[in-house]
Amino acid sequence: MRRLWDEHIHRPFPACGDDARSQEVALYASWLGGMVEAAMRRGALDPVHAGMLKVRRAEGNRELFRAGGELGDQVRSYVARLIAIEDILAGLSVDR
Repeated sequence: MRRLWDEHIHRPFPACGDDARSQEVALYASWLGGMVEAAMRRGALDPVHAGMLKVRRAEGNRELFRAGGELGDQVRSYVARLIAIEDILAGLSVDR
């Protein structure tokens, strides 16, 4: 996760103008980033974050996939990296 996260934070957000779909992607990246940073510091997922992540995964990532598909290859690869990070995060142990 650390390698993917380092790669993610050292790449600029893909240029896609003021499109509302890009805002959805940026909000998701920010939301996920808070959990990733906390999990890396703790070495485990916080119980509150684990609950939030469980709800998010149950809701699905339909809007993110759509945004990635409609906004082009750069956003698509950016979203794919975020989803990969989310998958790794979901597999971490939960700190009790």
